[in-house]
Amino acid sequence: MSKTPNIVFIHAESMDGRKMGCMGHPAMQNATPNMDRLASDGVLFTNAYTNCPVCNPSRASMWSGKYPNYYDCWNNHEGLHENVPTYQNTFESAGYQTSAIGPIDYAYGKHSIRDRIGSWTRAANIRRPLCRTTLPQVVDDGKANGRDWDRTYQAVDQLQRYARSDRPFWLYLTTGLVHPAFTAEKRHMPLIDADKVDIPPTLMPLEATHNQAIAYQRVTKNCDKQFSENIVREIRHTYFAMIAALDEMVGRVLQSIDDLGLRDNTYVIFSSDHGEMAGDQNQILKRSMYEASSHVPLIIRGPDVQKGVVVNTPVSLVDLYPTFMDMARICYRDYADNAAYPDALDGESLFPQLVEGAERERDWAMCEYHGDRCATGTFMLRQGDWKYVKHTGFDSELFNLKDDPDETIDLVHDKSEIARELDRVLTENFDCEGIDARAKEYDRRSFVAWRDQAQKEGIYRDTMALVYSGHDRICIEDIAPWTDADEQRIEAWLDGGIK
Repeated sequence: MSKTPNIVFIHAESMDGRKMGCMGHPAMQNATPNMDRLASDGVLFTNAYTNCPVCNPSRASMWSGKYPNYYDCWNNHEGLHENVPTYQNTFESAGYQTSAIGPIDYAYGKHSIRDRIGSWTRAANIRRPLCRTTLPQVVDDGKANGRDWDRTYQAVDQLQRYARSDRPFWLYLTTGLVHPAFTAEKRHMPLIDADKVDIPPTLMPLEATHNQAIAYQRVTKNCDKQFSENIVREIRHTYFAMIAALDEMVGRVLQSIDDLGLRDNTYVIFSSDHGEMAGDQNQILKRSMYEASSHVPLIIRGPDVQKGVVVNTPVSLVDLYPTFMDMARICYRDYADNAAYPDALDGESLFPQLVEGAERERDWAMCEYHGDRCATGTFMLRQGDWKYVKHTGFDSELFNLKDDPDETIDLVHDKSEIARELDRVLTENFDCEGIDARAKEYDRRSFVAWRDQAQKEGIYRDTMALVYSGHDRICIEDIAPWTDADEQRIEAWLDGGIK
Protein backbone atom coordinates (compact mmCIF):
# COMPACT_ATOMS: atom_id res chain seq x y z
CA MET A 1 0.00 0.00 0.00
CA SER A 2 1.31 3.44 -0.96
CA LYS A 3 2.65 5.81 1.71
CA THR A 4 1.81 8.77 -0.53
CA PRO A 5 -1.63 10.06 0.52
CA ASN A 6 -4.73 9.00 -1.36
CA ILE A 7 -7.60 11.39 -2.11
CA VAL A 8 -11.32 10.59 -2.29
CA PHE A 9 -13.56 13.43 -3.43
CA ILE A 10 -17.35 13.03 -3.10
CA HIS A 11 -19.02 15.77 -5.09
CA ALA A 12 -22.81 16.16 -4.95
CA GLU A 13 -25.15 18.04 -7.25
CA SER A 14 -27.29 21.01 -6.18
CA MET A 15 -26.78 20.76 -2.40
CA ASP A 16 -27.29 23.87 -0.32
CA GLY A 17 -24.31 23.81 2.05
CA ARG A 18 -26.39 24.97 5.00
CA LYS A 19 -28.68 21.92 4.97
CA MET A 20 -26.80 19.53 7.28
CA GLY A 21 -27.04 18.66 10.93
CA CYS A 22 -23.47 19.85 11.49
CA MET A 23 -24.47 23.25 10.10
CA GLY A 24 -27.16 23.52 12.75
CA HIS A 25 -30.21 23.13 10.55
CA PRO A 26 -32.99 22.05 12.95
CA ALA A 27 -34.82 19.78 10.52
CA MET A 28 -31.65 17.89 9.57
CA GLN A 29 -30.39 16.73 12.97
CA ASN A 30 -31.21 13.06 12.23
CA ALA A 31 -30.78 13.23 8.46
CA THR A 32 -27.01 13.60 7.88
CA PRO A 33 -25.14 11.42 10.41
CA ASN A 34 -22.34 10.57 7.97
CA MET A 35 -21.73 14.14 6.85
CA ASP A 36 -21.85 15.19 10.49
CA ARG A 37 -19.36 12.51 11.50
CA LEU A 38 -17.07 13.58 8.67
CA ALA A 39 -17.20 17.14 10.05
CA SER A 40 -16.40 15.96 13.59
CA ASP A 41 -13.42 14.02 12.21
CA GLY A 42 -12.12 16.91 10.15
CA VAL A 43 -12.62 20.55 9.18
CA LEU A 44 -16.00 22.09 8.34
CA PHE A 45 -15.95 25.21 6.14
CA THR A 46 -19.13 27.07 7.04
CA ASN A 47 -18.87 29.70 4.29
CA ALA A 48 -17.88 27.78 1.17
CA TYR A 49 -19.12 29.01 -2.20
CA THR A 50 -19.37 27.88 -5.76
CA ASN A 51 -17.58 30.00 -8.34
CA CYS A 52 -20.58 29.81 -10.65
CA PRO A 53 -24.10 28.80 -9.59
CA VAL A 54 -24.74 26.37 -12.41
CA CYS A 55 -23.35 22.90 -13.08
CA ASN A 56 -20.91 23.01 -15.96
CA PRO A 57 -19.05 26.31 -15.34
CA SER A 58 -18.84 25.49 -11.63
CA ARG A 59 -17.12 22.19 -12.30
CA ALA A 60 -15.03 23.64 -15.11
CA SER A 61 -13.66 26.23 -12.70
CA MET A 62 -13.05 23.66 -9.97
CA TRP A 63 -11.33 21.15 -12.27
CA SER A 64 -9.15 23.76 -14.00
CA GLY A 65 -8.34 25.87 -10.94
CA LYS A 66 -9.31 29.05 -12.81
CA TYR A 67 -12.33 31.31 -12.44
CA PRO A 68 -15.01 30.60 -15.08
CA ASN A 69 -14.21 33.67 -17.17
CA TYR A 70 -10.61 32.53 -17.75
CA TYR A 71 -11.66 29.79 -20.17
CA ASP A 72 -14.84 31.60 -21.30
CA CYS A 73 -17.07 29.13 -19.42
CA TRP A 74 -20.06 31.41 -19.73
CA ASN A 75 -22.95 28.95 -19.49
CA ASN A 76 -23.84 25.26 -19.25
CA HIS A 77 -22.84 24.71 -22.89
CA GLU A 78 -19.47 26.43 -22.63
CA GLY A 79 -17.31 24.10 -20.57
CA LEU A 80 -13.66 23.14 -20.88
CA HIS A 81 -12.30 22.15 -24.28
CA GLU A 82 -10.31 18.95 -24.73
CA ASN A 83 -6.88 20.58 -24.55
CA VAL A 84 -7.44 22.25 -21.16
CA PRO A 85 -5.52 20.43 -18.41
CA THR A 86 -7.35 19.55 -15.18
CA TYR A 87 -6.19 18.35 -11.79
CA GLN A 88 -6.84 14.79 -12.97
CA ASN A 89 -4.15 15.28 -15.62
CA THR A 90 -1.81 16.64 -12.97
CA PHE A 91 -2.44 13.68 -10.66
CA GLU A 92 -1.79 11.23 -13.48
CA SER A 93 1.44 12.99 -14.46
CA ALA A 94 2.56 12.71 -10.83
CA GLY A 95 2.00 8.94 -10.83
CA TYR A 96 -1.44 8.73 -9.27
CA GLN A 97 -4.06 6.22 -10.33
CA THR A 98 -7.26 8.13 -11.06
CA SER A 99 -10.97 7.38 -11.42
CA ALA A 100 -13.80 9.81 -12.12
CA ILE A 101 -17.19 8.17 -11.53
CA GLY A 102 -20.52 9.78 -12.35
CA PRO A 103 -21.49 12.79 -14.50
CA ILE A 104 -18.28 14.81 -14.85
CA ASP A 105 -20.14 17.70 -16.52
CA TYR A 106 -17.32 20.16 -17.10
CA ALA A 107 -16.75 19.66 -20.82
CA TYR A 108 -17.76 21.89 -23.73
CA GLY A 109 -20.91 21.24 -25.75
CA LYS A 110 -22.80 18.89 -23.44
CA HIS A 111 -26.07 20.76 -22.78
CA SER A 112 -29.32 21.50 -24.58
CA ILE A 113 -30.38 24.09 -27.12
CA ARG A 114 -32.30 25.81 -24.31
CA ASP A 115 -29.08 26.37 -22.36
CA ARG A 116 -27.56 27.97 -25.43
CA ILE A 117 -30.41 30.12 -26.72
CA GLY A 118 -31.57 31.12 -23.25
CA SER A 119 -28.04 32.25 -22.42
CA TRP A 120 -27.31 33.95 -25.73
CA THR A 121 -30.52 36.03 -25.65
CA ARG A 122 -30.53 36.96 -21.93
CA ALA A 123 -29.63 40.61 -22.60
CA ALA A 124 -32.74 40.95 -24.81
CA ASN A 125 -34.69 40.82 -21.53
CA ILE A 126 -37.48 38.60 -22.88
CA ARG A 127 -39.69 37.80 -19.91
CA ARG A 128 -41.01 34.35 -20.74
CA PRO A 129 -40.38 31.05 -18.91
CA LEU A 130 -37.32 29.05 -19.90
CA CYS A 131 -38.05 26.04 -17.69
CA ARG A 132 -40.70 24.11 -15.82
CA THR A 133 -40.20 21.92 -12.76
CA THR A 134 -42.44 19.02 -11.81
CA LEU A 135 -44.17 18.89 -8.44
CA PRO A 136 -42.36 17.07 -5.59
CA GLN A 137 -43.17 13.41 -5.14
CA VAL A 138 -42.47 10.63 -2.67
CA VAL A 139 -42.01 7.16 -4.17
CA ASP A 140 -41.72 3.65 -2.82
CA ASP A 141 -38.38 2.57 -1.40
CA GLY A 142 -36.01 1.49 -4.13
CA LYS A 143 -37.82 3.49 -6.83
CA ALA A 144 -35.39 6.42 -6.81
CA ASN A 145 -31.62 6.96 -6.74
CA GLY A 146 -30.75 3.66 -8.41
CA ARG A 147 -28.23 5.23 -10.74
CA ASP A 148 -26.47 6.97 -7.85
CA TRP A 149 -26.31 3.73 -5.85
CA ASP A 150 -24.76 2.07 -8.90
CA ARG A 151 -22.13 4.81 -8.97
CA THR A 152 -21.53 4.47 -5.25
CA TYR A 153 -20.89 0.73 -5.51
CA GLN A 154 -18.69 1.33 -8.54
CA ALA A 155 -16.62 3.63 -6.32
CA VAL A 156 -16.52 0.98 -3.58
CA ASP A 157 -15.32 -1.62 -6.09
CA GLN A 158 -12.65 0.77 -7.31
CA LEU A 159 -11.48 1.39 -3.73
CA GLN A 160 -11.09 -2.36 -3.25
CA ARG A 161 -8.87 -2.57 -6.32
CA TYR A 162 -6.81 0.41 -5.22
CA ALA A 163 -6.33 -1.07 -1.75
CA ARG A 164 -4.31 -3.90 -3.33
CA SER A 165 -2.01 -1.49 -5.17
CA ASP A 166 1.23 0.13 -4.09
CA ARG A 167 0.44 3.35 -5.98
CA PRO A 168 -1.52 6.30 -4.57
CA PHE A 169 -4.95 7.05 -6.01
CA TRP A 170 -7.35 9.91 -6.58
CA LEU A 171 -11.01 8.90 -6.79
CA TYR A 172 -13.82 11.29 -7.70
CA LEU A 173 -17.46 10.30 -7.16
CA THR A 174 -20.23 12.63 -8.25
CA THR A 175 -23.95 12.01 -7.85
CA GLY A 176 -27.15 13.14 -9.52
CA LEU A 177 -28.53 13.74 -6.02
CA VAL A 178 -29.77 16.18 -4.95
CA HIS A 179 -30.71 17.83 -8.26
CA PRO A 180 -34.44 18.30 -8.97
CA ALA A 181 -36.87 16.85 -9.88
CA PHE A 182 -37.74 16.71 -6.18
CA THR A 183 -38.21 12.98 -5.66
CA ALA A 184 -37.63 11.15 -2.38
CA GLU A 185 -38.11 7.59 -1.17
CA LYS A 186 -40.60 7.00 1.64
CA ARG A 187 -38.00 5.70 4.08
CA HIS A 188 -36.09 8.98 4.08
CA MET A 189 -39.03 11.27 4.81
CA PRO A 190 -39.26 10.43 8.58
CA LEU A 191 -35.56 11.31 8.99
CA ILE A 192 -36.55 14.95 8.54
CA ASP A 193 -38.13 16.74 11.49
CA ALA A 194 -41.21 17.90 9.61
CA ASP A 195 -42.15 20.43 12.30
CA LYS A 196 -38.81 22.16 11.77
CA VAL A 197 -38.86 22.41 7.99
CA ASP A 198 -38.38 26.16 7.66
CA ILE A 199 -40.52 28.32 5.39
CA PRO A 200 -38.47 31.21 3.93
CA PRO A 201 -39.75 34.69 4.83
CA THR A 202 -39.10 35.75 1.22
CA LEU A 203 -42.19 34.31 -0.52
CA MET A 204 -43.63 37.24 -2.45
CA PRO A 205 -45.54 38.30 -5.57
CA LEU A 206 -43.50 39.46 -8.54
CA GLU A 207 -44.36 43.11 -8.00
CA ALA A 208 -42.64 42.94 -4.60
CA THR A 209 -39.34 42.08 -6.34
CA HIS A 210 -37.92 45.54 -6.90
CA ASN A 211 -34.56 44.55 -8.39
CA GLN A 212 -35.30 44.06 -12.07
CA ALA A 213 -32.46 41.59 -12.59
CA ILE A 214 -34.09 39.36 -9.96
CA ALA A 215 -37.56 39.94 -11.46
CA TYR A 216 -36.25 38.72 -14.83
CA GLN A 217 -34.87 35.63 -13.14
CA ARG A 218 -38.16 34.82 -11.46
CA VAL A 219 -40.10 35.08 -14.73
CA THR A 220 -37.64 32.99 -16.74
CA LYS A 221 -37.59 30.36 -13.96
CA ASN A 222 -41.41 30.24 -14.13
CA CYS A 223 -41.49 31.48 -10.52
CA ASP A 224 -43.37 34.73 -11.05
CA LYS A 225 -46.40 33.66 -8.99
CA GLN A 226 -46.09 33.72 -5.20
CA PHE A 227 -45.54 30.21 -3.83
CA SER A 228 -47.87 28.91 -1.15
CA GLU A 229 -46.34 27.88 2.16
CA ASN A 230 -47.76 24.39 1.67
CA ILE A 231 -45.97 23.75 -1.63
CA VAL A 232 -42.71 25.18 -0.27
CA ARG A 233 -42.97 22.97 2.81
CA GLU A 234 -43.52 19.96 0.54
CA ILE A 235 -40.61 20.90 -1.72
CA ARG A 236 -38.24 21.40 1.19
CA HIS A 237 -39.25 18.25 3.07
CA THR A 238 -38.69 16.23 -0.12
CA TYR A 239 -35.41 18.00 -0.90
CA PHE A 240 -34.15 17.43 2.64
CA ALA A 241 -35.06 13.73 2.36
CA MET A 242 -33.01 13.57 -0.84
CA ILE A 243 -30.05 14.90 1.15
CA ALA A 244 -30.64 12.09 3.66
CA ALA A 245 -30.40 9.61 0.77
CA LEU A 246 -27.14 11.21 -0.33
CA ASP A 247 -25.84 10.94 3.23
CA GLU A 248 -26.29 7.16 3.09
CA MET A 249 -24.09 7.02 -0.01
CA VAL A 250 -21.46 9.15 1.68
CA GLY A 251 -21.59 6.73 4.62
CA ARG A 252 -21.13 3.73 2.36
CA VAL A 253 -17.95 5.18 0.87
CA LEU A 254 -16.60 6.16 4.29
CA GLN A 255 -17.29 2.66 5.62
CA SER A 256 -15.44 1.12 2.69
CA ILE A 257 -12.42 3.34 3.33
CA ASP A 258 -12.38 2.18 6.96
CA ASP A 259 -12.95 -1.51 6.13
CA LEU A 260 -10.08 -1.49 3.66
CA GLY A 261 -7.64 0.04 6.13
CA LEU A 262 -7.23 3.19 4.02
CA ARG A 263 -8.41 5.77 6.50
CA ASP A 264 -5.07 6.78 8.01
CA ASN A 265 -3.60 7.62 4.61
CA THR A 266 -6.60 9.00 2.73
CA TYR A 267 -8.01 12.50 2.49
CA VAL A 268 -11.79 12.70 2.06
CA ILE A 269 -13.50 15.78 0.67
CA PHE A 270 -17.25 16.31 0.48
CA SER A 271 -18.79 19.21 -1.44
CA SER A 272 -21.27 20.16 -4.18
CA ASP A 273 -21.21 22.09 -7.43
CA HIS A 274 -23.79 24.66 -6.24
CA GLY A 275 -26.94 24.83 -4.13
CA GLU A 276 -30.70 24.78 -4.70
CA MET A 277 -33.19 27.58 -3.97
CA ALA A 278 -35.99 25.17 -2.90
CA GLY A 279 -38.42 28.05 -2.33
CA ASP A 280 -35.98 30.66 -1.02
CA GLN A 281 -36.69 34.09 -2.52
CA ASN A 282 -39.73 32.54 -4.21
CA GLN A 283 -37.43 30.60 -6.55
CA ILE A 284 -36.33 27.07 -7.31
CA LEU A 285 -33.23 25.69 -9.08
CA LYS A 286 -29.96 27.64 -8.98
CA ARG A 287 -28.35 30.40 -11.14
CA SER A 288 -28.66 32.87 -8.28
CA MET A 289 -26.23 34.54 -5.90
CA TYR A 290 -28.55 34.07 -2.93
CA GLU A 291 -27.16 31.75 -0.25
CA ALA A 292 -29.42 28.82 -1.11
CA SER A 293 -27.93 28.71 -4.61
CA SER A 294 -24.32 29.83 -4.11
CA HIS A 295 -23.44 28.36 -0.68
CA VAL A 296 -22.03 24.82 -0.92
CA PRO A 297 -20.99 22.20 1.64
CA LEU A 298 -17.29 21.67 2.19
CA ILE A 299 -15.91 19.15 4.69
CA ILE A 300 -12.38 17.71 4.66
CA ARG A 301 -10.69 15.09 6.80
CA GLY A 302 -7.32 13.42 6.37
CA PRO A 303 -4.17 12.02 7.95
CA ASP A 304 -2.87 15.38 9.22
CA VAL A 305 -6.12 17.35 9.28
CA GLN A 306 -7.37 18.81 12.55
CA LYS A 307 -10.49 17.25 14.03
CA GLY A 308 -13.70 19.05 14.84
CA VAL A 309 -12.45 22.41 13.58
CA VAL A 310 -14.70 25.04 12.00
CA VAL A 311 -13.44 27.62 9.49
CA ASN A 312 -15.75 30.60 8.97
CA THR A 313 -13.61 32.58 6.51
CA PRO A 314 -15.14 32.53 3.01
CA VAL A 315 -13.60 29.99 0.62
CA SER A 316 -14.64 28.61 -2.76
CA LEU A 317 -14.34 25.62 -5.04
CA VAL A 318 -11.51 27.25 -6.99
CA ASP A 319 -9.41 26.70 -3.85
CA LEU A 320 -9.59 22.91 -4.20
CA TYR A 321 -7.02 22.44 -6.99
CA PRO A 322 -4.14 24.02 -5.02
CA THR A 323 -5.38 22.18 -1.93
CA PHE A 324 -5.17 18.86 -3.77
CA MET A 325 -1.63 19.69 -4.86
CA ASP A 326 -0.60 20.27 -1.24
CA MET A 327 -2.31 17.06 -0.12
CA ALA A 328 -0.46 15.05 -2.75
CA ARG A 329 2.83 16.91 -2.20
CA ILE A 330 2.79 17.96 -5.86
CA CYS A 331 4.43 21.22 -6.85
CA TYR A 332 2.16 22.88 -9.41
CA ARG A 333 5.04 25.00 -10.74
CA ASP A 334 6.62 21.83 -12.09
CA TYR A 335 3.63 21.54 -14.45
CA ALA A 336 3.12 25.22 -15.17
CA ASP A 337 6.25 25.09 -17.34
CA ASN A 338 4.11 23.12 -19.80
CA ALA A 339 2.52 25.59 -22.23
CA ALA A 340 -0.89 23.93 -21.82
CA TYR A 341 -1.00 24.84 -18.13
CA PRO A 342 -1.77 28.36 -16.82
CA ASP A 343 1.14 30.09 -15.11
CA ALA A 344 -0.71 29.99 -11.79
CA LEU A 345 -3.91 28.72 -10.22
CA ASP A 346 -6.54 31.23 -9.13
CA GLY A 347 -7.37 29.66 -5.77
CA GLU A 348 -5.61 29.68 -2.41
CA SER A 349 -4.83 26.31 -0.86
CA LEU A 350 -6.93 25.36 2.14
CA PHE A 351 -4.11 23.25 3.54
CA PRO A 352 -2.92 25.80 6.14
CA GLN A 353 -6.43 25.90 7.62
CA LEU A 354 -6.66 22.11 7.56
CA VAL A 355 -3.44 21.28 9.37
CA GLU A 356 -2.71 24.25 11.61
CA GLY A 357 -5.66 26.64 11.60
CA ALA A 358 -3.69 29.43 9.95
CA GLU A 359 -5.37 32.62 8.80
CA ARG A 360 -6.16 32.85 5.11
CA GLU A 361 -4.36 35.43 3.01
CA ARG A 362 -7.55 36.03 1.03
CA ASP A 363 -10.53 36.89 3.23
CA TRP A 364 -13.15 36.89 0.47
CA ALA A 365 -14.77 34.58 -2.06
CA MET A 366 -16.05 35.49 -5.54
CA CYS A 367 -18.80 33.95 -7.65
CA GLU A 368 -19.79 34.93 -11.21
CA TYR A 369 -22.54 33.98 -13.66
CA HIS A 370 -23.18 34.82 -17.33
CA GLY A 371 -25.79 32.31 -18.46
CA ASP A 372 -29.50 31.77 -18.94
CA ARG A 373 -32.17 32.96 -16.52
CA CYS A 374 -29.94 35.88 -15.56
CA ALA A 375 -30.37 39.09 -17.55
CA THR A 376 -26.79 40.26 -17.24
CA GLY A 377 -23.34 39.42 -15.95
CA THR A 378 -23.60 38.96 -12.19
CA PHE A 379 -20.78 38.92 -9.64
CA MET A 380 -20.89 38.16 -5.91
CA LEU A 381 -18.29 39.02 -3.30
CA ARG A 382 -18.52 37.54 0.20
CA GLN A 383 -16.30 39.16 2.82
CA GLY A 384 -16.87 38.96 6.57
CA ASP A 385 -20.55 39.27 7.38
CA TRP A 386 -21.27 41.04 4.10
CA LYS A 387 -22.38 39.86 0.69
CA TYR A 388 -22.30 42.24 -2.28
CA VAL A 389 -23.96 41.32 -5.59
CA LYS A 390 -23.17 43.31 -8.71
CA HIS A 391 -25.71 42.98 -11.53
CA THR A 392 -23.99 44.68 -14.47
CA GLY A 393 -26.27 47.45 -15.78
CA PHE A 394 -28.82 46.89 -13.00
CA ASP A 395 -28.98 47.85 -9.33
CA SER A 396 -26.55 46.05 -7.02
CA GLU A 397 -27.52 44.31 -3.76
CA LEU A 398 -25.95 44.22 -0.29
CA PHE A 399 -26.81 41.89 2.59
CA ASN A 400 -25.50 41.44 6.10
CA LEU A 401 -25.64 37.67 6.52
CA LYS A 402 -25.02 37.72 10.26
CA ASP A 403 -28.02 39.94 11.00
CA ASP A 404 -30.09 38.82 8.03
CA PRO A 405 -29.27 35.21 7.01
CA ASP A 406 -32.45 34.99 4.92
CA GLU A 407 -31.36 37.97 2.79
CA THR A 408 -34.60 39.85 3.31
CA ILE A 409 -33.20 43.40 3.52
CA ASP A 410 -31.14 44.91 0.70
CA LEU A 411 -28.84 47.49 2.32
CA VAL A 412 -27.13 48.72 -0.83
CA HIS A 413 -28.49 52.27 -0.34
CA ASP A 414 -28.54 52.41 3.47
CA LYS A 415 -24.95 51.13 3.69
CA SER A 416 -23.59 52.69 0.54
CA GLU A 417 -20.07 53.15 1.95
CA ILE A 418 -19.80 49.39 2.61
CA ALA A 419 -21.17 48.66 -0.86
CA ARG A 420 -18.55 50.95 -2.40
CA GLU A 421 -15.75 49.26 -0.45
CA LEU A 422 -16.86 45.77 -1.48
CA ASP A 423 -17.22 46.94 -5.06
CA ARG A 424 -13.66 48.24 -4.86
CA VAL A 425 -12.37 44.85 -3.65
CA LEU A 426 -14.32 43.10 -6.38
CA THR A 427 -13.29 45.37 -9.25
CA GLU A 428 -9.65 45.60 -8.17
CA ASN A 429 -9.43 41.82 -8.49
CA PHE A 430 -11.75 41.29 -11.46
CA ASP A 431 -12.46 43.39 -14.55
CA CYS A 432 -16.20 42.96 -14.17
CA GLU A 433 -17.14 45.32 -17.00
CA GLY A 434 -14.65 43.73 -19.34
CA ILE A 435 -15.70 40.19 -18.42
CA ASP A 436 -19.35 41.09 -18.94
CA ALA A 437 -18.60 42.68 -22.31
CA ARG A 438 -16.70 39.59 -23.50
CA ALA A 439 -19.55 37.32 -22.44
CA LYS A 440 -22.19 39.44 -24.13
CA GLU A 441 -20.18 39.68 -27.33
CA TYR A 442 -19.95 35.88 -27.31
CA ASP A 443 -23.75 35.78 -26.80
CA ARG A 444 -24.43 38.06 -29.74
CA ARG A 445 -22.00 36.33 -32.09
CA SER A 446 -23.25 32.85 -31.18
CA PHE A 447 -26.93 33.74 -31.48
CA VAL A 448 -26.59 35.49 -34.83
CA ALA A 449 -24.76 32.48 -36.30
CA TRP A 450 -27.38 30.08 -34.93
CA ARG A 451 -30.33 32.26 -36.05
CA ASP A 452 -29.02 32.57 -39.59
CA GLN A 453 -28.80 28.79 -39.86
CA ALA A 454 -32.15 28.19 -38.12
CA GLN A 455 -33.91 30.61 -40.46
CA LYS A 456 -32.44 28.83 -43.47
CA GLU A 457 -33.74 25.55 -42.09
CA GLY A 458 -37.15 27.06 -41.32
CA ILE A 459 -37.02 26.15 -37.60
CA TYR A 460 -36.27 29.52 -36.04
CA ARG A 461 -39.65 30.63 -34.72
CA ASP A 462 -40.71 27.14 -33.62
CA THR A 463 -37.46 26.68 -31.69
CA MET A 464 -37.72 30.08 -30.03
CA ALA A 465 -41.32 29.32 -29.04
CA LEU A 466 -40.27 26.01 -27.52
CA VAL A 467 -37.29 27.46 -25.65
CA TYR A 468 -39.30 30.38 -24.28
CA SER A 469 -42.24 28.22 -23.21
CA GLY A 470 -40.27 26.06 -20.81
CA HIS A 471 -38.57 23.71 -23.30
CA ASP A 472 -38.96 20.45 -21.43
CA ARG A 473 -41.76 18.84 -19.43
CA ILE A 474 -44.37 20.76 -21.41
CA CYS A 475 -47.48 19.73 -23.30
CA ILE A 476 -48.16 21.02 -26.78
CA GLU A 477 -50.89 23.33 -25.45
CA ASP A 478 -48.28 24.98 -23.18
CA ILE A 479 -46.20 26.21 -26.10
CA ALA A 480 -46.79 29.93 -26.61
CA PRO A 481 -46.07 31.21 -30.14
CA TRP A 482 -43.02 33.32 -30.78
CA THR A 483 -44.58 36.73 -31.38
CA ASP A 484 -43.58 39.73 -33.43
CA ALA A 485 -43.16 41.64 -30.16
CA ASP A 486 -40.71 38.98 -28.95
CA GLU A 487 -38.77 39.24 -32.19
CA GLN A 488 -38.73 43.03 -31.94
CA ARG A 489 -36.96 42.70 -28.58
CA ILE A 490 -34.39 40.46 -30.25
CA GLU A 491 -33.86 43.04 -32.99
CA ALA A 492 -33.63 45.89 -30.48
CA TRP A 493 -31.03 43.96 -28.50
CA LEU A 494 -28.97 43.18 -31.59
CA ASP A 495 -29.19 46.85 -32.60
CA GLY A 496 -27.96 47.91 -29.15
CA GLY A 497 -31.26 49.35 -27.97
CA ILE A 498 -31.92 47.11 -24.96
CA LYS A 499 -30.73 48.36 -21.59
